[in-house]
Amino acid sequence: MTKLIPALAYGLLLSLSLSGKARAGDLPEWLTGEWIQQRADRWAEEVWTLPRGGTMIGVGRNGRGESQLGWEVLRLVRAADGTLTLHAAPEGGEPTMFALVEQGVRDISFANRDHDYPQRIRYWREGRLLMAETSKMDGTETQSWTYAPAGD
Repeated sequence: MTKLIPALAYGLLLSLSLSGKARAGDLPEWLTGEWIQQRADRWAEEVWTLPRGGTMIGVGRNGRGESQLGWEVLRLVRAADGTLTLHAAPEGGEPTMFALVEQGVRDISFANRDHDYPQRIRYWREGRLLMAETSKMDGTETQSWTYAPAGD
């Protein structure tokens, strides 16, 4: 009986983790890595650290050919109350905060309706690919990225 209880507990935890729901406040470890999108001579890259200390740090840059056109520093922060916030600082400016609005096992969405653009930011995984999308709150002005792991 004593061996059965750990096995049952493990099975319950495994079934909960596979149910399609992430626990609120979980940092999206599936975002970790170095990601690149290449479309003709245009490119975009993002790099995300492993979750540690309630934070993930990301950096991104984009360009054309050998010219960099823009860059950004991102932070995913878990507050003491467990809520997640995305802090985005393009070109090293003051960060804009986006609150978590939806989180699944391999997708996460943030929003800030008071920001000019973007107002919504979403990341999700499709197999080995990382997908990203920004838009207005109503879904207009959508921009999307399909990142593959760098080095592929």
